This record gives sequence, C-alpha cells and structure tokens, in this order.
Amino acid sequence: MTFRIQPAMLKIAAAAWLLGATGAMADTTLEFTQWWEPELPAGSLRAIMNDFEAANPGIKVTLVSGPYATTRDQISVGAATGTLSDVVGLDGAWVNNLNAQNALADMNPMMDASGFDKTQVADIIKVDGKAVMFPVASFVYPVFVNMDLAAQAGVTKLPSTRAEFLEAAKKMTHADKNQYGWVLPLSLQTPSGVQNDLMSWVWASGQSMMADGKPALEGKPVVDMLTFVKSLNDAGVISPGIATKTEQEKVEEFVNDRVGMMIDSLAHVNLIRKRNPKLNFDLIPVPVVENYNGKRGLPYASWGIGISAGSKHQEEAWKLVQYLMSEKVNAKLVSLANAFPGNVNAKPDFVTSDKAFGKAFEIFKTGYLANEFTGLPVAEDLMTKFDVEAQKMLAGEQSPEQASANAQKGWMAKF
Repeated sequence: MTFRIQPAMLKIAAAAWLLGATGAMADTTLEFTQWWEPELPAGSLRAIMNDFEAANPGIKVTLVSGPYATTRDQISVGAATGTLSDVVGLDGAWVNNLNAQNALADMNPMMDASGFDKTQVADIIKVDGKAVMFPVASFVYPVFVNMDLAAQAGVTKLPSTRAEFLEAAKKMTHADKNQYGWVLPLSLQTPSGVQNDLMSWVWASGQSMMADGKPALEGKPVVDMLTFVKSLNDAGVISPGIATKTEQEKVEEFVNDRVGMMIDSLAHVNLIRKRNPKLNFDLIPVPVVENYNGKRGLPYASWGIGISAGSKHQEEAWKLVQYLMSEKVNAKLVSLANAFPGNVNAKPDFVTSDKAFGKAFEIFKTGYLANEFTGLPVAEDLMTKFDVEAQKMLAGEQSPEQASANAQKGWMAKF
C-alpha cells in the first residue's frame, strides 16, 4: 500500500514547523543579576524589562535581585563556578577580578557588529583592552557648600581653584565653635576616602594617578594633591579626627552645620534634606589647579552592566545592554534612580524639577566621569595602602614626596 502525502498535509506540517520555531525563539530567556531592583521604586525595573520584551519578541528577562553585598557574593560565586547570569550588574571595583577569571565577555566585537555609537556612552570600562562594562547610572561626587556658613564667613564667590578653596575654608573655620571649612574621612575601615576625597582633586584637573597602565604616584599630579591637602591640614581648616572618620560621619558633620564644605555623592542629597530640611546648600565642581581650563574630571560610583563570557545567549544579552543604554530608556531609568545617565544624550526628569540636581547635571555635562580605581586589581587594598601613607604625612611623620614614594612601592607589589 502506497501512502501519498497530500499538499494540504504539507501545509499543515510547514505551519507546525513555523509555530515550533517561533516557540523556540520565545523560549530564549535571559537571566539578569543586579542589586538595582530593590533600590528603585517597586515594580519599575520589571516594567522596563516588560517594555524590552515587547520590543524584542522571542526574548524574556528573568530578574535576579538582591542587596548589593548579596549580589556581589552571588556574582563572585557564579564567576568561579561558571554559572554567571547572562547579564550582570557590576561595580567597577569587581571587573578586574572577574576578567582575570575570564568571566566577562568583550563587548568590543558586539559594538562593532551592531554599529553601536560609542560616542553616546559616558564611559566604557576596559580591562586588558576588553570592553567589559558600561556605567548605566552614575552617582557623581561634587563639592557640597553650606551657603549660610559661607555667607557668615564673607565668602561671596564659591571656590573654583585650589587656592580659592583654601581661602574659603580658612574663612569658614572657627575652631572655638567646632566649625571647620572642610572634612576629610580617612578611616582605614572604609578607605574610600582616598578615592572620593583625595584623588578627586587629581582627576578634577584632568590629571592622572596612572601612566601606561601602571601607578604613577610619585608624579607631579599626586604629589601636588598631597601637598595641597597638607596645606589645608596645616592651616587647621580640616575637621579633627581624620584618621578614624567615615563617610557617614562626614555627612553627619555637614548636616549639623559643623563643616562648610565636603566632597560627597549626589545620592546623599535627599538624605541631607531629610536630616536637616533647613540646610541651605549648593553644589560646585571639585576645584582645580591654577590656570587649568580643560574639562573637569568628576569622581563617581555607578551601576555598571556587562555580559557573561559563558552566556549561550550573548546576542540577545547585547540587545538588552543596548536597550538600557539607549537615550530614552536610560533617561527613564536614571530618573527613577536619581542618578546621571550612561547615555550622554539622555536627560533625567529631575534635573528640571529640582534645583540641586539641576545644578549637578550642569556640572556633569561640562565634565567627564573619572575614577581610575575602576578596573584596578584589589582596588580597596590599594586605597588602604595609600590611606596609611597619607595619614603618616598628615601626622607630620613624612613629606608628600615620601608618602607618594612609599605608596608607589606598596602599589607596585600588586601590579
């Protein structure tokens, strides 16, 4: 008996195959691990993922969310065991170690293949030439100025240079009232003061603590920065307790009218307002060396994003990364986060409705993001080593040149 396949049956079979193929596409699921969802308004990140799925039929996104510390540990384990999510939220301090484990994909080929416009992103974090991270949302560190203390001290022009900063700090210092011009947290427990409160002076003037990928702490930029900080200390304008002071204590002193100026994260604006609703403050860029007219480097921390080297869905993962870095989507995300955009063309909603954020956005647009600790090996350990030498200098045990030389030796052991 001969069985003949009828044309109608072929059509049904073809339709079934197409349906199966479509179903297979719909089964492509990306896992996205990050700590952002708990820090955003409830449901907002999921809503952005829903929009992405609608714009990219056949791709679904599963959010794996948790606190920052939990996410850091989860990503570390995933890198070590080869179970890293397709897309990962990243801190710049993690990327060197993750790259050493070959855990992160190089996004350079993906950018080239898709015609991605690299000029639209605020920064591309590279390790060994590989593009491993984009900052999606950045939290910059300007100088906060207590305007009432400034007015009482007769500071009518906010400082733009280091010399002007020193003079303003002197005028705002009244030790008998426990009031000081500046605050410097160098607790070894949390050595991020090296990044935020010391090296920020170097980056502000377009300078660097590195040269050809190696530490250059004995160079003029770092020595001059330490010399400047020593001059502030010698003038008695820094709040006491530098060696044990934490960032949280720094903010508390500013909130309680005990310091006139501090370098701090824009993320603390709402906290400051909550702690002292009557506090009258303004924001300025970190002052620069004399006669510097270039763009100012802005110290920052960010929500970064990367793709797992072991992901079986890198093409789809790259679509999600591009989506989050696109102008409109990035503007929406950073508006929710009260952060600045990873896409230089994006404009958050809050910059037009909030004076402080609007001022900070102007600072952001005229400068560039700068944090040379991003991507360095054992970044926190490097900060600690520099912290120790800076403390010795401020205690009068060594000169700025000696502090730089000793820190250089400690850092080179890690490179």
